[in-house]
Amino acid sequence: MAEHAPNREEALKLLHEYTKTDNLRKHAYAVEAVMRHIARKLGEDEEKWGVIGLVHDLDYEQFPDQHCTKTNEILLQHGWPEEYIRAVVSHGFGICSDVEPVSRLEKTLYAIDELTGLVAASALVRPSKSVMDLEVKSVMKKWKSPAFAAGVDRSVIVKGAEMLGVDVSELVNDTIMGMREAAEEIGLKGTA
Repeated sequence: MAEHAPNREEALKLLHEYTKTDNLRKHAYAVEAVMRHIARKLGEDEEKWGVIGLVHDLDYEQFPDQHCTKTNEILLQHGWPEEYIRAVVSHGFGICSDVEPVSRLEKTLYAIDELTGLVAASALVRPSKSVMDLEVKSVMKKWKSPAFAAGVDRSVIVKGAEMLGVDVSELVNDTIMGMREAAEEIGLKGTA
């Protein structure tokens, strides 16, 4: 099968085929939105970054013990380009993959994957239950409490920020801005 640049429609079809849980789909939409936001900011290919964000956890629900490995197989079967597959697999670096993030796209996906969870949790405890009025300082305050969103691996976010050469607070800001663009779709529009 000849390699082609997959579009959002193809990515969504795969996401919906392999991911049935509402929360996991919302996570995929959040990561996609942040990837698109950062791609625009950096003058990168927004479609490519977004599509990769959308499918990054394709195997997580059905094959949690083969996370990243199974996505590699699924995307290969669908003729996805090596560059896309490598980016997806690299987001699990040091956790379930030995593919180190090298490109700006890969490092960004690695850094923001966990961070979308912290931002979502921070938005949900606000009176507005919204990402629309969420500020960086609120997220950074929650960051300091290990009990808050305890499932979020902050060391991965720090490592990702270091790989990118940016401050964690800048990454938090980009994540909030990206998630605002998909607030409705990810259930974080709230009352703000």
